[in-house]
Amino acid sequence: MEFDFSYQLDAEGINPPSMKRVGLFGSTGSIGTQTLEVIRANPSLFSVSLLTAHSNHVLLIEQALEFLPAVVVITQSSKYALVKEALSPKGIMVLAGEAALEEAASMDCFDLMMAAIVGFAGLKPTLKAIETGKNIALANKETLVVAGDVVMALAAEKGVSIIPVDSEHSAIFQCLVGEVSNPIEKIILTASGGPFIGRKPNYLVNVKREHAIAHPNWSMGAKISIDSSTLMNKGLEMIEAKWLFNLEPSQIEVVIHPQSIIHSMVQFKDNSIKAQMGLPDMKLPIQYAMAYPQRIPNDFPRYNFAKSATLSFDPPDYKTFRNLGLAISALNRGGNMPCILNAANEIAVYGFLNNRLGFLEMTEVIEQTIAHVAFIEHPTLQEYFDSDGEARNFAATLINL
Repeated sequence: MEFDFSYQLDAEGINPPSMKRVGLFGSTGSIGTQTLEVIRANPSLFSVSLLTAHSNHVLLIEQALEFLPAVVVITQSSKYALVKEALSPKGIMVLAGEAALEEAASMDCFDLMMAAIVGFAGLKPTLKAIETGKNIALANKETLVVAGDVVMALAAEKGVSIIPVDSEHSAIFQCLVGEVSNPIEKIILTASGGPFIGRKPNYLVNVKREHAIAHPNWSMGAKISIDSSTLMNKGLEMIEAKWLFNLEPSQIEVVIHPQSIIHSMVQFKDNSIKAQMGLPDMKLPIQYAMAYPQRIPNDFPRYNFAKSATLSFDPPDYKTFRNLGLAISALNRGGNMPCILNAANEIAVYGFLNNRLGFLEMTEVIEQTIAHVAFIEHPTLQEYFDSDGEARNFAATLINL
């Protein structure tokens, strides 16, 4: 899919952005709550038309009473009565269950989907929104990891824009504005290294949940924090980048950048490198994706170049953080292998967060699942779903879930 990075100008400059109606899928998670912060600060630019959550009905009700969307979805059906009772007096439609996500995604009440549901669960509603011509602000990397070929082909067919929200992919996207005809030599995704940078396996064997979710730079949900601590997050981002920017695996590189100031870089064929920089704050790529192609002002803290600071870069430790190598192997092999990798990782992370297996054992579960599930070189969408289910079931048996 080719991005249109052109701007529509009038006599005064860039046209002012019109009001966008946002459908926020995953409103109670880290990206969801920060998206609402951006909307709250820009009420003339954005409105909330739809909110969804999995189980946090208390926060969902609070959000809905503040923003008064047309529709609310709670996927944990046991919470439906509580949500409906609280919101019906306001005339808000309340739906429940996993299927309701797809129903809501096809509705005409929003213009832009903020795809912030974590994991594989975000794929079906995102596909449904694309089918109905909605532009996507994509914070759910698993959508492209699992079925990137299907998603990007459908987006191209429907003329839908997919604007990345991950800080690294947002950085690449921003670096490519104005460069549509200039060939990319490679992209360089930066990784903070997570909370265990420099640690070796003899330390990691004793890591507990509370240690792994304590990211030094970013405020993220538990699952993404664990992925960051194992470097799986960076591997998934490499797979996502392949589809977003139409790259070969050999064009995607990872470097460890502990300060998280440079969010990623693009190197062009003339050897020039462009980088996007800023303090680590997810509200910036969220705001950029929602307002694109305009940049709108904010009061976020600014990076101060006058203060003494060091920006450092190192290669990843593939020997200790083997998840990154597994992800790169899946990227190179293609087919349904990234789908299998993602499914096994989601189960492994769930097991770790629930004290069912150790930190290093997550990698062992992923390795065994990859070896077990049959490889399909050119899977259909249904075969992606089948591979996901088989991988989850097998991984779950390994940790007795």
